[in-house]
Amino acid sequence: MRVRGWIAALALGALVMAPSAALAQTSTAAKIDDSTIKTKVEARLKSTASLKKDTIDVSVENGGVTLKGSVHSAAQSARALQLAKVAGVTKVENKRDVEKPEGTMEKAGAKADKTMDKAGEKSKSAAEKTKDATVKGAEKTKDAAVKVGEKTKDVAATTGEAITDAWITTKLKADFVNEDTLKGSDINVDTNNHVVTLKGTVVTAAGKARAAEIAKTTKGVNRVINTLTIAPAK
Repeated sequence: MRVRGWIAALALGALVMAPSAALAQTSTAAKIDDSTIKTKVEARLKSTASLKKDTIDVSVENGGVTLKGSVHSAAQSARALQLAKVAGVTKVENKRDVEKPEGTMEKAGAKADKTMDKAGEKSKSAAEKTKDATVKGAEKTKDAAVKVGEKTKDVAATTGEAITDAWITTKLKADFVNEDTLKGSDINVDTNNHVVTLKGTVVTAAGKARAAEIAKTTKGVNRVINTLTIAPAK
C-alpha cells in the first residue's frame, strides 16, 4: 500500500510539472531575435515592386522595428509599415519621409521664374535711371544688367532641377566606390532633407576627411554629419 501511494504521488507531480514545461518550451519557441526580424523585414521590403526604388533603412531593438529613409507616396509609406509587421515584432516606428519629386520641380521652377522677374525689373529700372547719364555711365549699367541676367540664368538652371534624397544617396555611394582613399572602407549613407549622415568605418583619417569633402561638394547637399570611425580594413 505504501508503494502504491508513492507511485500515485509521483504521477501527480508529473502532471503538475507537465504544463509548466510545455509553457516554457512555447515561450522559448515564440521568442525571435532582432537579427532574424530585421532580415525578414528587409526581404519583404526588397521583394515588393512598389518599394524597390525607395531608400528604407531597417533597425530592430528588443523586437521594436524602426523604419528610416524616404518613399514617394503616402500609400508606399503605409505599405512599408504593413510589411514590417512580421512574427516577433512588438511595435513599428515610422520615421520615413514622403517625397514628391514633381511638386519639388514645380516649386523650384516657380522660384526661378520669380527670381528672373525680379532681376528683369531691377535691370529695367537701372536703365531708366541712367537714360540721361553719360555714355560711360550707360555702358556700366548695361554691363551690370548683362551680369545680373547671366547670374539669374545660372540660378534658374540650378533650381530647376529636382534633386531628391535618394539621388544624393546613390550618387555618394557611387563616388565612394571609385575613390582610392576609401578602399577597404564600409560607409553607410543616409540622406534626409538634403542633410547627409555618414556612418561606418574608414581605414585612415585621410579617408574620413575625403568622404566628408565628397559629400559636401555633391550637388543638392545642404549639410554633412560625419560620424565615421577609423578602423583597420577587414
